[in-house]
Amino acid sequence: MGSPVLPDLGTEILIPVCAIIGIGFSLFQWLLVSKVKLTPGSAASNNSRGSGKNGHGDYLIEEEEGLNDHNIVLKCAEIQNAISEGATSFLFTEYQYVGIFMVAFAILIFVFLGSVEGFSTKSQPCTYDPLKLCKPALATAGFSTISFMLGAVTSVVSGFLGMKIATYANARTTLEARKGVGKAFITAFRSGAVMGFLLAANGLLVLYIAINLFKLYYGDDWEGLFEAITGYGLGGSSMALFGRVGGGIYTKAADVGADLVGKVERNIPEDDPRNPAVIADNVGDNVGDIAGMGSDLFGSYAESSCAALVVASISSFGINHELTPMLYPLIVSSVGIIVCLLTTLFATDFFEIKAVNEIEPALKNQLIISTVLMTIGVAIVSWIALPSSFTIFNFGTQKVVKNWQLFLCVAVGLWAGLLFGFVTEYYTSNAYSPVQDVADSCRTGAATNVIFGLALGYKSVIIPIFAIAVSIFVSFSFAAMYGIAVAALGMLSTIATGLAIDAYGPISDNAGGIAEMAGMSHRIRERTDALDSAGNTTAAIGKGFAIGSAALVSLALFGAFVSRAAISKVDVLTPKVFLGLIGGAKLPYWFSAMTMKSVGSAALKMVEEVRRQLNTIPGLMEGTAKPDYATCVKISTDASIKEMIPPGALVMLTPLIVGIFFGVETLSGVLAGSLVSGVQIAISASNTGGAWDNAKKYIEAGVSEHARSLGPKGSDPHKAAVIGDTIGDPLKDTSGPSLNILIKLMAVESLVFAPFFATHGGLLFKIF
Repeated sequence: MGSPVLPDLGTEILIPVCAIIGIGFSLFQWLLVSKVKLTPGSAASNNSRGSGKNGHGDYLIEEEEGLNDHNIVLKCAEIQNAISEGATSFLFTEYQYVGIFMVAFAILIFVFLGSVEGFSTKSQPCTYDPLKLCKPALATAGFSTISFMLGAVTSVVSGFLGMKIATYANARTTLEARKGVGKAFITAFRSGAVMGFLLAANGLLVLYIAINLFKLYYGDDWEGLFEAITGYGLGGSSMALFGRVGGGIYTKAADVGADLVGKVERNIPEDDPRNPAVIADNVGDNVGDIAGMGSDLFGSYAESSCAALVVASISSFGINHELTPMLYPLIVSSVGIIVCLLTTLFATDFFEIKAVNEIEPALKNQLIISTVLMTIGVAIVSWIALPSSFTIFNFGTQKVVKNWQLFLCVAVGLWAGLLFGFVTEYYTSNAYSPVQDVADSCRTGAATNVIFGLALGYKSVIIPIFAIAVSIFVSFSFAAMYGIAVAALGMLSTIATGLAIDAYGPISDNAGGIAEMAGMSHRIRERTDALDSAGNTTAAIGKGFAIGSAALVSLALFGAFVSRAAISKVDVLTPKVFLGLIGGAKLPYWFSAMTMKSVGSAALKMVEEVRRQLNTIPGLMEGTAKPDYATCVKISTDASIKEMIPPGALVMLTPLIVGIFFGVETLSGVLAGSLVSGVQIAISASNTGGAWDNAKKYIEAGVSEHARSLGPKGSDPHKAAVIGDTIGDPLKDTSGPSLNILIKLMAVESLVFAPFFATHGGLLFKIF
């Protein structure tokens, strides 16, 4: 079998050092962003430094046009403060409700898992090797509860820090846009990198510390240790669910209300300060796209790591107590942080952005560079951290695997993620024919726009599903369920870069909103629009990554669940399994219906409030009076907190109800059914919404002759495009992104509770 080149001591140094480098790099990026001051007079001092890197004509447009710089900076600071306060207030309110759930669910984990052996404190025969004694079930219950709390707190902190960084950077990006698009790009991208590296490094470091602390109790019982660690993934994803659903309802209620009344009825521009919902809309970008996405991808990372570690613990790595190969998933993530660090420098230091059309290629190059470098990194890691051959647990047998085969599993996941991203871009960017066809369909009204958009979403499912299928086949053929887990980890290994690009989008969007509200030059708005447009496309790519990784993670967790619940095979021809399969396939539709209706109900209240203010506040439309922004913020907050509970309960309670009353075989069917239908609805919903959004932007920008023939803003085709965009909002930002959490969360919850379901589940079948 051989032994790895990298000694155990090297592993114990490498993982925490890489995590600390990631945290240090994020703090350094934050320091660079903080040099852009939000105080009057700072612009002049910043400006005196000369052209500098990415300056592209480092003078202020306001100076040229004779506008009052002092007032503009003050206005930007005031708007930023309002957005930050709104986002902080919402998240604190959300976390109070989520905190109650977290404590209640932690108690449930402890009681259910502790009851597996009747709360006995005696050592028990191990599940996979009855000749050995393992720690009692009560210990696994206690440590699973602790790891659940750790995962939940890390997820909440990741989302909150991301939101604070985004609201810190949005006005700074606006002010930098006065000096050139290059300066604004660097500020927005560096801010995104702060979030990306903090989240990736914190997730890795907390998991590594938890493993080492748990090891003090478990000793050589690695099977029990890594079973307990699965709670970390459950904690991360359960918080992500509420963050995604709550944030998605908040942002889309505000967005739909602002668009329908502002753009369609009153014909006022996007982010116009006269629109009462404009602050709520900008707050929503941060709580939905930043805090929600941060928690979501952290959950995926935690779950893929946990799934790989559980399978490895019952393979030769765990049986022979080989620490370095055992921690291979964490080593891959550690190298990913270093690779992403080098990749980030290509965007911020090595190359200079001088024109608007260079922004999108620069962001796409980040994905390509990180994937190429990571492939090399994984090849090196697989050579030094793995024995030349080893065995992997494969449903009761041990499968012999070579180190190069495991490298290919990670590489397949890594490149499938890139393909997934670029297919998503093709179907959602207005640079390509699918979105241009959707825009063209607006000539004949909103109905044809909706028909074309839905068709595009359905068609966009084909290639990504094929990519996932190939990844699963190759990975499983080489290394069984462990191969699928590390393929998912490969897709997420460049998470720091992916999150930096994701966070860049909402920061740029907010920067444009602040420029409009502060009454800045149209030339600055053009620059922030260009930043935002590139961010929209890359955000769609990010959603593609999140959905693709969720599919692989969910399948890996499903495999770990089947192994842990001691199911020898899942036969869809048996009534128990088929019952679960068809019931599970229904869940994503039920969940989507709940979230869509929630957005609709909240948007209805928002539309009524915006109309009321525009009709009753004297001088509001003339710009001489201020709207009541706070009421709109409150409507979004109250609606999202109230409406996030039913969808969250559906996802969290389904595995418990099915496992207790129908047993593990039916639950395995539910997990398979929800995975198969959930992934496809998620891709379709995200891409349909993204295409409608960019079709509207294509008409508004009027860059080509074709686009100009459909415009300008306020024309009938443009109004049809706005209606399509409004329908697509809850699809791409609420239902679609939340579905990937549904399929992951149900799988990891089933894995955590598997011993309880296997021992006490299936009550209905036992009675009858």
